[in-house]
Amino acid sequence: MVPPAGGGGSSGPTGGSDDQDGQLRPKRIADMVGQQHVIEVLRIAMDAAKKRDEPLGHILFDGPPGLGKTTFATCIPREMGVSVQMASGPALKAPKDIIPYLTNLEDRSVLFLDEIHRLPKAVEEYLYTAMEDFRIDIVLGEGVSARTLNLQLKPFTLIGATTRAGMLSGPLRDRFQIREHLGFYSLSELSEIIVRNAQKLEVEVESQAARSIAERSRGTPRVANNRLLWVRDFAMSKADGRVSEPLVGRAMEMIGIDAMGLDRQDRRYLETVIRVFAGGPAGIEAIAHTMNVSADTLVDEVEPFLLRSELMIRTSRGRCVTPKGYRHVDLKLPKSGTSSQGTLFTDENE
Repeated sequence: MVPPAGGGGSSGPTGGSDDQDGQLRPKRIADMVGQQHVIEVLRIAMDAAKKRDEPLGHILFDGPPGLGKTTFATCIPREMGVSVQMASGPALKAPKDIIPYLTNLEDRSVLFLDEIHRLPKAVEEYLYTAMEDFRIDIVLGEGVSARTLNLQLKPFTLIGATTRAGMLSGPLRDRFQIREHLGFYSLSELSEIIVRNAQKLEVEVESQAARSIAERSRGTPRVANNRLLWVRDFAMSKADGRVSEPLVGRAMEMIGIDAMGLDRQDRRYLETVIRVFAGGPAGIEAIAHTMNVSADTLVDEVEPFLLRSELMIRTSRGRCVTPKGYRHVDLKLPKSGTSSQGTLFTDENE
């Protein structure tokens, strides 16, 4: 059996379980595909820490969701042969909430904080001495009778993960000795991830079918796993369980995913800006009201992939659909390349 690969698994459209997520997530760094520059840095740091018999330096992973931040955080302790505790930034509302995690840490063990940019300021400042001096100060009592207890911690490694590194304060960011940004995966890397994970799921996937799924996965292993789980269910229900390229096309069409990976809402966004706002510029609030969708949903879920795919741009005057966006939704770019608010693009075929 080939080991799993890629970023963390996730449930498919049919509502996969946490068991599937754990099954698809790599257990060792050697099992991972992609992010080779990050892996090389981590291997050197881990090897040096083992030779010095010291804890690994604090690590910060940043990047979009689904690229493997949590996977790295769970693989590193296994490589180092230490235990790991996992917590989430939003759940730590006060310093007292993080004290049990810090005091229960074993020598050279790992504390993983997901969504670390959402730590309250008081908790963040409480971490400063813990990260630098492996010490925390606990205040006992109140008023004039209060006293401070200095508690020494066992040396540990803090691994933080964030999708918004810019929201971290400078003092906290500077306390991480290793900071790595996780980028999107190539088609070949995603195809390999899909083939390996298909073996874990005991699903026969043709190589061209794996590439077809990869093309619809937005460069993200978590999305690729979602697509794979859905295609597996479709193949078991509508075919003999074997995944071919035509079957992938039928399965993706049923849930509205096109060959580029856009879903129905993505295409509706482009069509709305083109039909209602003549291709733009258009303000996000106006687009959201027209689509009857919240602006936050469009900014956080729809626009990032459209921008990365060069199907739209954001200007000081608003959102605009590019000629590539017109072609994708099969709508003709006006010959003048103009909108109601000025010239933006020129028809390449004019």
